Amino acid sequence: MIDVIASLPVEYEVLPHRLHERLTAAAEHEGLLDVAYRTVDTPVGSLLLAATEQGLVKVAFARQDHEAVLAELAATISPRILRAPARLEAVVHQLEEYFTGRRREFDVPLDFRLARGFRLSVLEHLPRIAYGRTESYAEVAAAAGSPKAVRAVGTACARNPLPVVVPCHRVVRSDGSYGQYAGGEEAKRTLLTLEAA
Repeated sequence: MIDVIASLPVEYEVLPHRLHERLTAAAEHEGLLDVAYRTVDTPVGSLLLAATEQGLVKVAFARQDHEAVLAELAATISPRILRAPARLEAVVHQLEEYFTGRRREFDVPLDFRLARGFRLSVLEHLPRIAYGRTESYAEVAAAAGSPKAVRAVGTACARNPLPVVVPCHRVVRSDGSYGQYAGGEEAKRTLLTLEAA
């Protein structure tokens, strides 16, 4: 079978790709594409990006297992998920600008449906932490309206569905150490070093 495929003309090799593009375009046109996703290579590894019609809903690091993340999105948002890079072009462009030091904040539509209550209050505060600056978990708790909820801030940052774009990497421990991060300590260090340059 492999020999047969290897001997096919080039146009047959691109057929599955074209078929996928047509399927994606038809699903989008018919309103059947609830979650579009793609991956992008970055200095902090491969990121899975997923968006609904409302906006970017998920950013996941490779260590979070992209397949598991897609399964979770299918269970919590909709099983109508397709790899559809076009919906995420603006996000990819802004990420490229960010990682090359040409962008300090993101201005793509965001869908916060995966966060509620105090977690959402924390996430809404994070973009207010200036590029190149950090805040402690205690400072974020106070800014989010619950000064004693330091541990809850840690949980909100750990479960941030939109890391990098919603900058939970700018939240550190009171002693200045990094604390936990979904992408791992090295990814957090890379992001903070980039912003400090």
